[in-house]
Amino acid sequence: MKATVGRREILRGSALIGGSLALSSFFPTWARTVSSGITAPLPTVSGQDIDLTIARQSMMIDGKTFQAIGVNGTVPAPLIRLREGQRVRLRVNNRLDEDSSIHWHGLLVPPEHDGVPGVSFPGIRPGDSYLYEFDVKQNGTYWYHSHSGMQEQEGHYGPIVIDPAGPDPVQYDREHVIVLADHSPLSPAAIFRRLKVNPGHFNFQRQTLSGLLARRDQPLKERLDWGKMRMDPADVSDVTGSTYTFLVNGHGPQDNWTALFSPGERVRLRIINASAMTTFNVRIPGLTLQVVQADGQNVRPLDVDEFQIGVAETYDLVVRPADAAYTFVAEAVDRSGMARATLAPRPGMLAAVPELRKRPLATMKDMGMDMPGMEGMNMSGRGVDPSAEQNASSRLGGSANAATATSTNGKTPAGGMAEMGHSEMAGMDHGSMQEMGASSSAATGHSGHQMGSMKMRDFGNAPQVRRDPGVQTISPMPVDRMGDPGQGLEEVGHKVLVYKDLVSLERNPDVRAPSRSLDIHLTGNMERFMWSFDGQKMSAVHDPIPFTEGERVRINLINDTMMAHPIHIHGHFFELVTGHGDHSPRKHTVIVQPGGIATWDFTADAVGDWAFHCHLLYHMHAGMMRVVSVRPKGAAA
Repeated sequence: MKATVGRREILRGSALIGGSLALSSFFPTWARTVSSGITAPLPTVSGQDIDLTIARQSMMIDGKTFQAIGVNGTVPAPLIRLREGQRVRLRVNNRLDEDSSIHWHGLLVPPEHDGVPGVSFPGIRPGDSYLYEFDVKQNGTYWYHSHSGMQEQEGHYGPIVIDPAGPDPVQYDREHVIVLADHSPLSPAAIFRRLKVNPGHFNFQRQTLSGLLARRDQPLKERLDWGKMRMDPADVSDVTGSTYTFLVNGHGPQDNWTALFSPGERVRLRIINASAMTTFNVRIPGLTLQVVQADGQNVRPLDVDEFQIGVAETYDLVVRPADAAYTFVAEAVDRSGMARATLAPRPGMLAAVPELRKRPLATMKDMGMDMPGMEGMNMSGRGVDPSAEQNASSRLGGSANAATATSTNGKTPAGGMAEMGHSEMAGMDHGSMQEMGASSSAATGHSGHQMGSMKMRDFGNAPQVRRDPGVQTISPMPVDRMGDPGQGLEEVGHKVLVYKDLVSLERNPDVRAPSRSLDIHLTGNMERFMWSFDGQKMSAVHDPIPFTEGERVRINLINDTMMAHPIHIHGHFFELVTGHGDHSPRKHTVIVQPGGIATWDFTADAVGDWAFHCHLLYHMHAGMMRVVSVRPKGAAA
């Protein structure tokens, strides 16, 4: 068998003394190959009338049997292939002994067909069926999954490809759909129970005291401050490779799912992160990745070497492989494992599998406390100097992107600050950091966490956030992180995609300036595994976030936690505020980096109630979900 990592040279030599098979078990699952490559395509359904049946089943992963929930007997569920402009009827039959549902992730459908029990429809009872029927208004790469219980974790997910009604601006000769996922022998209920008892249960890479003290790349005071807060810099992922096997199209790393091509072809890869809890860093060593689509929306082609894909995001790539095999690497963000596949011109070919890279550790920036060039700056409040705001507005290319709207709490929106460079921030009048620490303590009555003169639980920075044990920290000075590559990718030595690189291929459909701005804080208590928006969890009695039909609103997502969150809104797309004017990238899901701000504009053009949530499954289940209610014009408040 051909070597897949450098260390396998050891195996090759050991084979001479009969140790090859025995020693192979010492290598991690992603570094072993027991299959010469599975080349079977995903099962596909299409047409105007489609039947889907949800049922329990077993599945084989790396030669082992796992329990799962499949659709039409497969995990992932069948690829649904549609065409823009058609009408489709999807009859979904529930053969489980519990309620189920299907949400068409990223598709613009009527609210009653969006598939969220308790929000837009009652769900599908055991033994019953439900007819989803809607016009297909878009094209691109999307996916579908259960919104009932935690069934996604068990395999209830599948891809959607919608072909454009006219010519496709993306030129390619062959395509492959790649569905990334994570699967565990534990039930979702068992995983969630362990997280509630001990949020670090699955973190086998956590920092020890000796390891913390031994870090020479971090000042001693900073290391001790982490310890005071009882927070672990290695706490990057809640659920890890200690229980997960990371999958490509339902196959583990040893299965080695293989995508075939002919040398010289332009190969389109439609990549979907359908995992429950895993952010992946994706690369194909030896190939340049041309990004052509994000969340189903065409973008100007952009060459990168690697990109981070959050749960529920999709990216389309075009690659031009030569007559050789290549390893597709989707490395878990915490480096606890990888999903792995092969691109090859012929079955049975293998390429080297790179070793897992060094685990990332959270930094002061992830705590919302990394402010380069702070010398001489005053920071007692979060208002901005009008001249600095005007400069920031002009940098955004006009009123359509100017962060000048008034927020609901009467303050300048965080997005205005987020768009400024450090040189512009230097002109801001903010009082002293020491004063901020003292005044906030007196005003709130909370001692909170304190690092130097900065307080980590100052509700003066987030007056709308509910004062609750579920809010452990509030970032003292969150910053725009839309130009960051994502945790673990800051110094990899090659080109990594960042959100600010994305530019819409077509002009945005609505380029009006926002009429108002709304700050939404991502809040949580990592020690107790509690998650929320503005300190408020989803409850049986909806407390919706209201919007009026047709209004244009700027949303500032402010991450007060030390974990990244992929935030998704149903029924709408939004435009990221990254300085690209009327060609801002349009998405339905965005990763909000820890201690960071993600700003987007959207048009509330779909009347009804819509789910709005973190797409980390157990964060959503623990409370990080709300309802967005778009009310008709003229309706009573």
